[in-house]
Amino acid sequence: MHSHLSFENPTALPHEVVVETMERALDDRSAEGEAARVLVGTALNDDDAEFVEHWCVQIGTRAVPGSPLLGLAGLCLGHAARRFGRLSDEALVLAQSLAVRAEADPTDVDGRALDGYDDVRSFLGLW
Repeated sequence: MHSHLSFENPTALPHEVVVETMERALDDRSAEGEAARVLVGTALNDDDAEFVEHWCVQIGTRAVPGSPLLGLAGLCLGHAARRFGRLSDEALVLAQSLAVRAEADPTDVDGRALDGYDDVRSFLGLW
C-alpha cells in the first residue's frame, strides 16, 4: 500500500502574525522554517500588494547570506509580480540582485531566486 503525500499552499495569516514571525526569523535562524511557510502564504494569498512586497523586500535584504529565505524572497517577488502586475523599483532591483547572487553562488542565494526573477520579467514584460 502506498501513501500519497499531499501539498497545500499555506494560507495568508493576519499581518501582526506575519510581522512577528518574520522579525523572529531575522533574529533567530531556527525560526526560518516557519517564516518560509508564512512568507509563501502571504505572497500567494494576501491581497495587500504593498504588504506582500514589503516583507519580500525585508527578508530579501535583511536575511543573512546563505539563508534559504533569500531565494524564497526572490521567488515570492515573482509571485507578487504575477498576482499584482507590478513591483516597486526597489523590489525589481532586489529580484535582479538575488538572481545574480544565486547564479554566482548558490550557497549564498538558492536557485529559487532565479525562478522568481524569470517570473518578474515575464509577468511585468521586462524581457
